[in-house]
Amino acid sequence: MEKFKIVVCDHIHEEGLNILRRDDKVEMIFAADMDKTALLDLLVDADVAITRSSTDVDDKFIQAGRGLKAIVRAGVGVDNVDIPGCSKEGIIVMNVPTANTIAAVELTMTHMLSCMRMFPYSHDHLKNQRIWKREKWYGYELKGKKLGVIGFGNIGSRVGIRAKAFEMDVIAYDPYIHPSKATDLGAKYTTNFDDILACDIITIHTPKNKETVGMIGADEIAKMKDGVVLINCARGGLYNEDALYDGLKSGKIRFAGIDVFNKEPAIDNKLLDLDNICVSPHLGANTFESQYNIGVEAAQQAIEAAKGIAYPHALNLPIDETKIPSFVKPFLEMGQKIGFLASQMNKAPIVSIKVSGRGDIAEYVNSLATFVTVGALADISGDTINYVNADFVAKERGIKIETEELPASPVYKNLVTVKLTTDKNVIEISATMFNDDVQRIVDINGFGIDVEPKGNMILFKNTDVPGVIGQVGTLLAAHEVNIADFRLGRNKSGEALAVIMVDSVVNDKTLKELAALKACISVSYARI
Repeated sequence: MEKFKIVVCDHIHEEGLNILRRDDKVEMIFAADMDKTALLDLLVDADVAITRSSTDVDDKFIQAGRGLKAIVRAGVGVDNVDIPGCSKEGIIVMNVPTANTIAAVELTMTHMLSCMRMFPYSHDHLKNQRIWKREKWYGYELKGKKLGVIGFGNIGSRVGIRAKAFEMDVIAYDPYIHPSKATDLGAKYTTNFDDILACDIITIHTPKNKETVGMIGADEIAKMKDGVVLINCARGGLYNEDALYDGLKSGKIRFAGIDVFNKEPAIDNKLLDLDNICVSPHLGANTFESQYNIGVEAAQQAIEAAKGIAYPHALNLPIDETKIPSFVKPFLEMGQKIGFLASQMNKAPIVSIKVSGRGDIAEYVNSLATFVTVGALADISGDTINYVNADFVAKERGIKIETEELPASPVYKNLVTVKLTTDKNVIEISATMFNDDVQRIVDINGFGIDVEPKGNMILFKNTDVPGVIGQVGTLLAAHEVNIADFRLGRNKSGEALAVIMVDSVVNDKTLKELAALKACISVSYARI
């Protein structure tokens, strides 16, 4: 059996490596300790590479790995990845943006509290200098202070939640979110940047790009209130360091909490000479939990990308991300998984793919169709398919791609339906998203169901008669297949559809025995 080759270029958590080792369709090459020049030879026939900050994805890397389907940057920052160069070669670049979310959020709160109470300095005074002088260390409370949050995404919004718990007034500035994302959390949403500059404390949580580098400079600091506190646990350079230094030295900025710097390691940075700053050496992801999460998620993403199932958190999408709301991206990933599932349920030549949208997502149904097509053709096409060539591959194979914007659903805020027609049958799957990131299939061929599109799935359709669940459970137990979840849908025609999540791979013999059960109408199997 041909295996997908995944090269691990840098160190990740051991559990991530174990996930790669356990997949029988993956050949994992561990090259973290290899010379970077020798590493290039391993990329020639690789499907996916996992990298971190120690490996530069530059022209040499890209040319050596021109056959790569994807590169997974195990972490958030992609400063060392030539994304345009990867796009030219059709290589999808992904990162792991949420695995260290809580670590970064809690570090932000640590710096905020440290600045307000000058904790590192009082600690040093007592522990290292052995001076007990309580009257020197009067600080300020968070309660009642205005917190300006620049960037209200995964990290910024969670900082806002915790700040509300401290009874702070939170003001969010983020032109790429719907205002309700802030207001639903009890924060105020503003499009006027001066509202942020008027806050008592300002924390920044944006990516580093042309728009955000130096976005807080001398002019912005001059508009701030005297005694403002500034926090940066995001990326170095978002604050102009010269302006930050001048503001701290003059006292305009009372205190700053900084985890990231323009140039790192920052052992000679002049900010370190000041006595009204709390600093840490880029510790945003430095928790044991986040390193575990990063390794696990990077491995899972690499496997999905190698198999063509999905490209989670792709950074070079075939759409302008600045023109789509943040809620759309999870739907794109979900659409690709639904397309893949539909093709697994009926492995026959595809005639057409129709993608429908209800609710706000309907506006983006054309982009959804591209992702659905990638998923639907991933396993049955001999072509290397990605977001760039999906429409071309479908056209070459004579597959008709259709889209449809439908009226809002009376039940779901947003609903995506994929109708895959083959020369033998029609598969129709509807799915939605709860709380922005919880994917759920809610209907399969008219059977109401509630299941996450993930894992090993047996889809068992049968006549709705007594004893079927017991027979299926007994048969699977005989083959040592453990049931993780069992979801059942029924229709008015006396039929039922079970979606059975299992912990291990199901072989053909087991599927044939399931198909031989008297009540069975059809059975299929998918690994997502």
